[in-house]
Amino acid sequence: MTKTKMRTYSYFFLLPAGIIYFVFYLLPTILSFFFSMTRWTLTKWTYIGFENYATFFSETSLSIGFRNTLVYAVVTCGLKVVLGLLLGAFLTSRILFKNYLRSVIFFPTLLSTIAVGIAFSTMMHPSHGMFNTVLASLGITGPDWLGNTKIALLSVAMVDVWKGVGVATVIYIAGISAIPQEYYEALKIDGGNNYSAFWNITLPLSRPAMNSVIILAFIGGLRSFDLIWAMTKGGPGFTTDLIASIIYKQYQAGFYGLATAGNVILFIAVSVLAFPLYKFLTKSEVNL
Repeated sequence: MTKTKMRTYSYFFLLPAGIIYFVFYLLPTILSFFFSMTRWTLTKWTYIGFENYATFFSETSLSIGFRNTLVYAVVTCGLKVVLGLLLGAFLTSRILFKNYLRSVIFFPTLLSTIAVGIAFSTMMHPSHGMFNTVLASLGITGPDWLGNTKIALLSVAMVDVWKGVGVATVIYIAGISAIPQEYYEALKIDGGNNYSAFWNITLPLSRPAMNSVIILAFIGGLRSFDLIWAMTKGGPGFTTDLIASIIYKQYQAGFYGLATAGNVILFIAVSVLAFPLYKFLTKSEVNL
């Protein structure tokens, strides 16, 4: 069999996966761009050009939604990166019950996001929630965690971090475990301690793991919807509205073309922010 026939023959093995990828990813993406320029229902559509985009950007809540989305993504990403690194370094050290503690940290990731949102919204109730009940027993008046416009978004962000830091920790554990132990042994011979080992070996050589956590957490923050909706539905007012929740509200109201345009805008925004960030982070990775 010639090389050309071998190459053609091998491509047949990629065909099933290629068809699935086209049907369930590429085709819906292309159709989304088209239907974002229409006024459509389940039975008919009318082409209206860029009217949906103009309407979407004229929404009074859109600027608030963009700001909230960026704040939410930066806060959740930053905390997951820092806490995940500290937990990863701790759980790769010589401690007792290491495997048990790893499972405890990862457990919240396995829980349903909607269930977590409902549970924490109950615990954060201003009058009979668990958080304020505990604070009251200490003589402290607790805030309205989800009703105060100044802290509502950050309250949801903290729940997001609690639930998602386990994934970041697992990625860090994998990255730190891959660092050769000879580096740490050499540092000890030179008189280094645990502090210097962390700053001079663990931190720089876990950079690939850190980059993965940053990208995943940042994109996840930009696309976040379910936790926000379960806890606040974007309230009070537009205080916790993200781009995804604004899009969902448009779908609820029956403006399908407008909501599709919002999805396209979100897709472009994530791409514009994520790809340069990825290039910047991977440019200075430390290779073992």
